[in-house]
Amino acid sequence: MIFDKLKKFYIVFDSPEVDTPPVFANGDVVSGKVVLELTGECKVDSLKFHAKGLAKVRWTESRTAGSSSAYTQTYSDEVEYLNVKEPLLQPDNGEMVVLQAGRHEFPFSFQLPEETLVTSFEGKHGSVRYWVKVKLHRPWATVRKIKKEFTVIQPIDINTPALLAPQAGTKDKMARVWYRNFGQVSITAKIDRKGYTPGEMIPVFAEFDNSTSRPVVPRASINQIQTFIARGTMKQKRSVVAVLCGDAVAPRCRDSWQGRAIKIPPVGPSILQCRILKVEYILRVCVDVPGTSKLSLELPLVMGTIPLHPFGSRTSSVSSQYSVNLEWLRLAVPDRPEAPPDYNTIVSDDEAEQNTAPPQGVEEFSGMLERPLQAFVQEFRYRPPPVYSEVDPNPQPFYMRPRCMTC
Repeated sequence: MIFDKLKKFYIVFDSPEVDTPPVFANGDVVSGKVVLELTGECKVDSLKFHAKGLAKVRWTESRTAGSSSAYTQTYSDEVEYLNVKEPLLQPDNGEMVVLQAGRHEFPFSFQLPEETLVTSFEGKHGSVRYWVKVKLHRPWATVRKIKKEFTVIQPIDINTPALLAPQAGTKDKMARVWYRNFGQVSITAKIDRKGYTPGEMIPVFAEFDNSTSRPVVPRASINQIQTFIARGTMKQKRSVVAVLCGDAVAPRCRDSWQGRAIKIPPVGPSILQCRILKVEYILRVCVDVPGTSKLSLELPLVMGTIPLHPFGSRTSSVSSQYSVNLEWLRLAVPDRPEAPPDYNTIVSDDEAEQNTAPPQGVEEFSGMLERPLQAFVQEFRYRPPPVYSEVDPNPQPFYMRPRCMTC
């Protein structure tokens, strides 16, 4: 039977690391291969390849009147980011291709668009997905299809002026009188910057002023907001991803947080460039006020993929290059010059005595001037050098050139 001849049919992406799924960004080249393992001879009409990227949203809203639904409205929309088609195996003359038993590999390769893509995402009312689909057409057989998704992450560098700017705000609220809790509660909060990456700690600086007659409890949380847009209608889903609880603030008292840290859990990056789908984050600082609704202050956050550099992206690269240059200089020029070797370690005692001994037959100083020049050279050749010292034994007087006043 035909079905028995097709043993395996799957897709493999090229990955630099074994057992690690590849992750791509805009402009990257996606490559891999389609593998067919046959147990016998098989005729193939064509093998077609299709790569696609799609952002899609969909939800349903119902309006009820009593026990029955008055109407049901469905909202949906989609945006295409990738669409690549090519035949991996298709004869030009219209005849079928006969594949023998064994393993057959068909490589594929395509480049992602250079323009901004949207990060892969799975939400309650929408998703952003990228996949590769292959169809195998054979005579008198059902079309076999295989599909494999791959991940795309649009880089977000938080080392930009907009994301490095501090975020701050102030908010106050009056408590209700009928609950015997008259007074005002105010919040002032600040964070160092707007952009962070998962795993970082956010130091929260806040001040809570409780002028009511009841204690209040401050809290901080990181919230994710998923926004889905279709046909002029918006649907949102909010979820809390991290919480920080503080101590109660007594009545007529004030308390402050001097950098209380809240850790960012592993969450997906922000999605801000899609027309129908957005993923945003906020830091919410709130106070539970008895007898009234919560007083909350929201500061915007952006979850990036490129972490913070010590001095920003551009200055960091310059500083790293400068440090490399300093290291090269440090290796090339020693901190302190080495002292010259000892004379005794180079010339033996016998050789020194032999070369420094005066020539035979010369006893008086008056006859030294009559000797040939070579004798003086031999006499001073193996004499030890002066004692090494870092202090100049003959310092030159310091002279400063007078400055011309007319220049």
